[in-house]
Amino acid sequence: MNSKTTDKLATGVFLFMAVIIVSILAGLLGYIIFNGFSKLNLAFLTTPPSSIQAGGGIGPQLFNSFYILFLTMLITVPLGLGGGIYMAEYAKPGKVTDFIRSCIEVLASLPSIVIGMFGLLLFVTITGWGYSIIGGALALTVFNLPVMVRVCEDAIRSVPRDQKEASLALGITHWDTVRTVLVPIAFPSILTGAILASGRVFGEAAALLFTAGLTTPRLNWADWNPFSETSPLNIFRPAETLAVHIWKVNTQGLVPDVREIADGASAVLVIAVLLFNLFARWLGRYIHKKLTASK
Repeated sequence: MNSKTTDKLATGVFLFMAVIIVSILAGLLGYIIFNGFSKLNLAFLTTPPSSIQAGGGIGPQLFNSFYILFLTMLITVPLGLGGGIYMAEYAKPGKVTDFIRSCIEVLASLPSIVIGMFGLLLFVTITGWGYSIIGGALALTVFNLPVMVRVCEDAIRSVPRDQKEASLALGITHWDTVRTVLVPIAFPSILTGAILASGRVFGEAAALLFTAGLTTPRLNWADWNPFSETSPLNIFRPAETLAVHIWKVNTQGLVPDVREIADGASAVLVIAVLLFNLFARWLGRYIHKKLTASK
């Protein structure tokens, strides 16, 4: 078999694999969106769920998902950025750095259910908070932090060394070089990684089963005092997220339209995660073009 035939055969095999992957993804997304699209309307997205009667919505669960996502990224991004800067610029090769990197890899490979059990022990039981939004956000921070550290480290390492050396040659300190040269140049990649990580967090359920809880108390949407027990912004209240709600409806739902609610909630979840990914890629390209045009 000559090289041209081998090349054509390899190209055909890889193309066939790509078609299979795209077909599986398109079939899965199409099935979920097709079954749940008819349920999507303003009432379904804003009204609370019903325990017995048909016609409930996912309003509180959708709000809880975005609220926990916001708090998680508020904690994860600064910690991940700091860890990425340390690993890329300050960590010296050696056993300590290798140990830290091994810890990051192990933490990244832990199943989310293990993170949930850890969160149950630390953020629910030991702290005495019970099931709470802040407990869920901290558990998701543990779950998402290794990814954010690796994203920030890779983004900073991808900055051309010439720019760093030029800054240091001008007498600028190492920290000022990191702050004014490396991080701004790496910002598009960091932002893209953060948005992709947000989509990963938004669809998480296992870690929140044991930390944020399976219920949402009756909320007063006119009360935005974060210290009020009935306020949606109270971080110490239990909060059932959209992904947890899908699991709960499928396993414990008693309403007559349980299948329709599960299909509609699944469609909302899939569309949200898809939009996170598409927005991240569009934003990364947009910022890259802007930076390229300004040079």
